[in-house]
Amino acid sequence: MSLGEQVESGARRLNDAIVDRPTRVIIAFLVLTVVFAGGMGLVSTDTEATDSFTEGLDEQEALDAVNDEFEDPFEPGSESTQLIHSEGNVLTKEALLRDLRVLEEVESRDDLRVASASGPATVVAQTIDPSATTPTEQRRVIEATSETRVRRVVRDLSEDPQFTNTVSTDFNPTSASASASITVVSHDVPPGFSSDDLQDVQTTIRSIASDQPGEITAFGTGITNAETANVIGDSMTIVMPVVVLLLLLFLIVAYRDPIDLSLGLVSLLMTVIWTFGFLGFSGIPFNQQMISVPVLLLAVGVDFGIHIINRYREETVAGFEATEAMREANNQLMIAFVIVTVTTVFGFGANVISDLTPIRNLGIASAIGIIFTFLIFGLFLPAAKLEVDRLRTRYDVPEFNSTPISSEDSTLGRVLTFPAQISKYAPMVFVVVLLVTGGMAAVYGSGVDTTFETEDFLPPEEQPDYVAGLPEPFAPSEYTATETLTLLEDRFSTNQDQSVKLYVEGNFEEGHALKALDNPNDDAPGALAVGEGGAAEPTSIVTVIQSQAESDSEFGELVARNDVDGDGVPDRNLDQIYDELFASSAGDRAEEYLTPDRRSAQVDYAIDADATQAEAAGDTREFAERFRFETTATGQVVVFDAVTDIIFNSAIQGLIVAMGLTGIFLVVSYAVLEGKPLLGIVNVFPILIAVAFLLATMRALGMSLNALTATILSISIGLGIAYSVHATHRFIDEFNAGADAHESMIITLSGTGGALLGSMLTTSLGTGALALAITPVLGDFGLLMALSVVYSFVFTVVALPPAVLLWERYHSTLTRLPTLMPS
Repeated sequence: MSLGEQVESGARRLNDAIVDRPTRVIIAFLVLTVVFAGGMGLVSTDTEATDSFTEGLDEQEALDAVNDEFEDPFEPGSESTQLIHSEGNVLTKEALLRDLRVLEEVESRDDLRVASASGPATVVAQTIDPSATTPTEQRRVIEATSETRVRRVVRDLSEDPQFTNTVSTDFNPTSASASASITVVSHDVPPGFSSDDLQDVQTTIRSIASDQPGEITAFGTGITNAETANVIGDSMTIVMPVVVLLLLLFLIVAYRDPIDLSLGLVSLLMTVIWTFGFLGFSGIPFNQQMISVPVLLLAVGVDFGIHIINRYREETVAGFEATEAMREANNQLMIAFVIVTVTTVFGFGANVISDLTPIRNLGIASAIGIIFTFLIFGLFLPAAKLEVDRLRTRYDVPEFNSTPISSEDSTLGRVLTFPAQISKYAPMVFVVVLLVTGGMAAVYGSGVDTTFETEDFLPPEEQPDYVAGLPEPFAPSEYTATETLTLLEDRFSTNQDQSVKLYVEGNFEEGHALKALDNPNDDAPGALAVGEGGAAEPTSIVTVIQSQAESDSEFGELVARNDVDGDGVPDRNLDQIYDELFASSAGDRAEEYLTPDRRSAQVDYAIDADATQAEAAGDTREFAERFRFETTATGQVVVFDAVTDIIFNSAIQGLIVAMGLTGIFLVVSYAVLEGKPLLGIVNVFPILIAVAFLLATMRALGMSLNALTATILSISIGLGIAYSVHATHRFIDEFNAGADAHESMIITLSGTGGALLGSMLTTSLGTGALALAITPVLGDFGLLMALSVVYSFVFTVVALPPAVLLWERYHSTLTRLPTLMPS
């Protein structure tokens, strides 16, 4: 017995077990469903939108070191909260009092663990009365001070970084005005203080701030994580009912029988339970990207279900009784289902090679989910359908509509077979045209952008009307993070998108240390050359020393005595200079750029506002190599660019792996099962064209490869190949039965084509419902998934017939060769 015959024999034995003992199969699957249901309660939620993508990167580790080692009174750490005040003028007496009233109420709450607070109101109050150390004392100081003196103090503070760093860039010393300010509240947290605890603290502070007059809001890591968690819940609440409703409508049309419809819904529910149970038992967290998994599995499950029920009905119409009809239908479909499952696992699972944990987890979850889908729809559903039909016959329950979706004589059948009808006249021309257009689409699509931004994971500032107008319980939560981020970027000079950092490690008490930090700045690469004559504009311990030397004559003399070449950068006795600097009024500022042990420093650089993320990050990495000390380029721009590069590599590698494994598997499968290996290449041909057109569409629509859409290329292989596999498998059945290639393709498209159309509509509209999600990353992914499914169906109908006709010519030539050879 050949290997192919052994595989087919094994499939028939499995099918016989399902058909002959359906009750046992049903019981076994229900027991497993109960087991997996226990894992659903163990599913955790990952609310840190970008952290899981940057974890482990050298650039991120350097940024973590910067955040840990250097104190910045403006930038909130993971244990700090920003109070952002934005209205006409936030530096009036009344505006400062509003800030202090919020601080006073926040500090009065022990559960909010306030350690200190620093902002324009606290600085102004302590300038007037240095002994005022608490918000209550500071409020009383401001209340007792005239508006005129408050303005004068604000003007006097115009050169103090502790004050100017906390007000917006439109600060006007003359009028003592600014449109926004930031007060940073530091928290004294105990060991074991979790991210959930921080969320509670910061969301409570936000509630306190919102209750006060004026435009004051709170912002921080905890609030961003809380909103990310709300995004997951709100997106599921909006998307899943739409998906279920759409699938239900199409199942009604496809099945046209309430009992069959119920079986399909039960199978879909089991698929979701099994998959979420697996997530719980495996410890894989549920994040925004994972929202796409149940949608994908529901769409694939519907596809499997429609094929099973439709083929079963074809056999019953042909005169088979229920048991034999299911045996015949499953014998025909089992191999196809196995092929579809394996190729889909290759497509979805190709993402496990990604270096990014969220993408890798998405690949694992979706691949396992597809295996569950095959088991439930390939084994449980046929057994349940057979058992239900036996009960229906026993109790004389009428059938509502048991005809297949389409036939050769139907209008739909004629439409689906039209490409096959016309391609028979010149199949080579059709294939060449498809190859050329597909190649042009691929070349155009290769220019698609790759991005990674925090805003991808957060809702837009203004929700669409259809979202904002949703009634309870579908109404989304209130979101402020995106609006706050926009305000920070627009009004404050510390916009991380317009600066980069260098993390420098070495002995900064050596005489040449400060020269080593300063010398490379005279000739900076492109994006950093924003100063006069192409120089960089750094902020470092060097600039802090120079600034203090200008404002403090005694310190200036110390610097001058130790500046051998007179260039303003001291090159000896640096330990003494540091001691004096850290003990002066500029000590807090110095701690932002040099650690107390003088072994690490950071340098901030402004970058060209017109430079792209890739240009800025590339130039920063190149610049870092010019420093004598060990130097690492970092900052949000650099970190996100590193993630962007990995996203692009993941997309290309995933596509190559998915296509390579799928192609090899199909060639081997058709060689073993049918002795027709080239049908594997024919099978892949329509999906290659579909992927090329999908990439071109992404670029045409201005979409980019991001944290989720990067998976679209390999996933589209996994989803799309099902259409050509089902069509090719049906074609082989008809071709082996004696029909020629053209006739076999006509029968295939008029029969299986109807089921393919039904599954295309359900899958595209089901996955397309993700476009309703309240975050851009999910919306783009949903739209692209829908397009990939439509393209896969269209090119299966259009590209497969001419490819099959060419294959027949080649196959016939090979078959005739032995007879043509001289004996």
